[in-house]
Amino acid sequence: MSPYRVAVVGSGPAGVYATEALVRGGADVSVDIYDRLPTPYGLVRYGVAPDHPRIKSIVVALQKVLERERVRFLGDVDVGIDLTTAELRELYDAVVFATGASAGRRLSIPGEDLAGVCSATDVVAWYSGHPDRAQAGEDFPLTAEAVVVVGAGNVALDVARLLVKPARDLTGTDMPPHVLERLARSGVRDVHLVCRRGPEHAKFTAKELRELLELDGVATEIGVDPLPAGSLDPQTAANLRAFADLAAREVVPARRTLHFHFWSRPVELLGAGGALAAVRLEKTREAGGAVVPTGEVTELKAGMVVTSVGHHSTRVGTLPFDEDLGRVPHEAGRVLGPDGRAVDGHYVAGWAKRGPSGVVGTNRACAAETVVGVLADLASRSPRGAGPEEVDRVLAARGIRPVTYDGWLSIDSAELNRGRALGRVRTKIPDWETLRHLGATGAGRPGRSTV
Repeated sequence: MSPYRVAVVGSGPAGVYATEALVRGGADVSVDIYDRLPTPYGLVRYGVAPDHPRIKSIVVALQKVLERERVRFLGDVDVGIDLTTAELRELYDAVVFATGASAGRRLSIPGEDLAGVCSATDVVAWYSGHPDRAQAGEDFPLTAEAVVVVGAGNVALDVARLLVKPARDLTGTDMPPHVLERLARSGVRDVHLVCRRGPEHAKFTAKELRELLELDGVATEIGVDPLPAGSLDPQTAANLRAFADLAAREVVPARRTLHFHFWSRPVELLGAGGALAAVRLEKTREAGGAVVPTGEVTELKAGMVVTSVGHHSTRVGTLPFDEDLGRVPHEAGRVLGPDGRAVDGHYVAGWAKRGPSGVVGTNRACAAETVVGVLADLASRSPRGAGPEEVDRVLAARGIRPVTYDGWLSIDSAELNRGRALGRVRTKIPDWETLRHLGATGAGRPGRSTV
């Protein structure tokens, strides 16, 4: 009997964990992993801060899945454009959609369309070498002396840290050279991190907060008492100890300063000549568990605002989509149609399933739940999916030449070589043309790459 053929759309952790569960599930299943990009690993490659190499080391486990004999990587294929979701379903016994959330949420306040206002999604993609944002730095006014970052999570803290961190301390990362050069020329002196609740509510981790203690020439201003009374969970207590240490730290001379503005929210972005000039903040307080405005308003001069208030998933092809929840309607991973019934052969995992929530590890259990349903449904029918050769013929007929795993290894090798030439472990290649050229030259299946 021919193996069941499953397509997984998305090669980030959710997609790779789903693939692992499928090929280890006991059934005779082969998997094609599709990705719009020529490179795998999703937010592990393009979302983890460049100065956090230990988190990136999860790639070692993910690549072992891509190297399995019953797994193919098909990069640079845009599902929904190059292949419709309906066409994909015709080619496979089942399709698991594990797409991420690529759009940053808006503040929805006046002035948000001024020049100098951008999302953390764009900034992170730029300094991570994402080919969609290779030249985005030209639009970021890093000549501004003051930058406001809105958000109370680790992504907001990553952006703030990388804006104040000395550029010389980033030369060992995998950042593309043009990003490092831009940061080295930055005129930023003050970064204001605006959080609508207090330090006890912030979603930062103590580990990331304590990284700020090690920044050379960077002072921190907390602005409020970081030690409120009352019983605290261990994570909150650790955060508040970190805030207390930051508040007590003296840096002389301070070349840059990171200011925390707790119990504040932006209510208007003010411009001059079409460009951002200041941010109007309103103090907030807690009432009945909710954050409420106080009416007390101040203004911060700033030439750049970075919004980090969450992500929003976007619709994939013709799949049903809940705009309010930012995810595909489903039951235990089985996609549900408008009538509330399962759509045959369609499944979701990761943020497409949950909305933008959870950490990297959350995706393993999420994918496992979905795959239980996939395997149960496959067991009730005979395989009918097209073989790899037929899939390749369909793509070739449309002029689509996917970047295979071998092609990715060619990209990977080139990045490692570029890094070594500069005394670094790796240097990201950020442009589509070079990635596609290298991806087309890959041949053979050499051993695993290093990270």
